[in-house]
Amino acid sequence: MQLGFFDLDNRYAQLSKLKDPLVELNRVIDWNLFADLLSGITTKPRKSAAGRKPFDRVMLFKMLVLQRMNNLSDEQLEYQVGDRLSFMRFLGLDMAGVVPNAKIMWVFRGELKENHLMARLFARFDECLRELGVELKSGQIIDATFVIAPKQRNKREENEMI
Repeated sequence: MQLGFFDLDNRYAQLSKLKDPLVELNRVIDWNLFADLLSGITTKPRKSAAGRKPFDRVMLFKMLVLQRMNNLSDEQLEYQVGDRLSFMRFLGLDMAGVVPNAKIMWVFRGELKENHLMARLFARFDECLRELGVELKSGQIIDATFVIAPKQRNKREENEMI
């Protein structure tokens, strides 16, 4: 199925009409407040300019906010960001954008901990919410997995015995 010219805009408009809470969060939080802390991350220098450019650190922090709000594993965070339009819009990703994978999130979280920034970032985030009088309600997206059960090929007599 191919998207029409206005299909995505129509879907976003529908989400907005349904009061997407992430639109409100983006509206009330100045995410640039976190850029100065995130710029303090020391990383290994790149060996060459080849390959994909690093992901925006503010966007990665916003992914951690989504993860905390929804109690998601790294793998489920990757899946939900790739699957949900509301998450993509919150992060500034479009349908063709590359979604950071679970490994990138794991490495980013490690960099934050190594630079003693994880607690400071979330303290600043929580402080912003308090100043605005905003209460963030966390939920849980169930981390469901389907397992295919083996088929039994019993004869009728065997089923009667079971």
